[in-house]
Amino acid sequence: MSITLDILQIQEFLPHRYPFLLVDKVIECTPGVSLVGVKNVTYNEPFFQGHFPQKPIMPGVLILEALAQATGLLASETAGDELDSMIYYLVGIDKAKFKRPVVPGDQLMLLVQFVKSKRNIWAFECRAEVDGDFVASAEIRCAAVVD
Repeated sequence: MSITLDILQIQEFLPHRYPFLLVDKVIECTPGVSLVGVKNVTYNEPFFQGHFPQKPIMPGVLILEALAQATGLLASETAGDELDSMIYYLVGIDKAKFKRPVVPGDQLMLLVQFVKSKRNIWAFECRAEVDGDFVASAEIRCAAVVD
């Protein structure tokens, strides 16, 4: 069963809001398996004013944050009603790699694969792409905490 989410549905799951909500939509989600999200990168993003004004690139830490938010969405969809009152906090990033910059006009694809969960810790393999090209990857862990 594949699920899609628009921005209003995403806001039901994630506590983030502008300018820190970094997932615009989910185009495919199979609970317990994987999620494909989208972040449309525009010149109007507030971080481009200082990173770097003459050659704007999306900070790598924000690419990782977008991937982390996507893991929270997959964890929420996987847990379903069982964990409605949970919020997912980032607790670990390992093996982060960056290949190329992300610039205004890019559509950042957020590819998240569920690996395992133990107690309240969820692990994911994450990859970001632009036009099918590798941009970044990381192993990300989040913790489910009662809100």
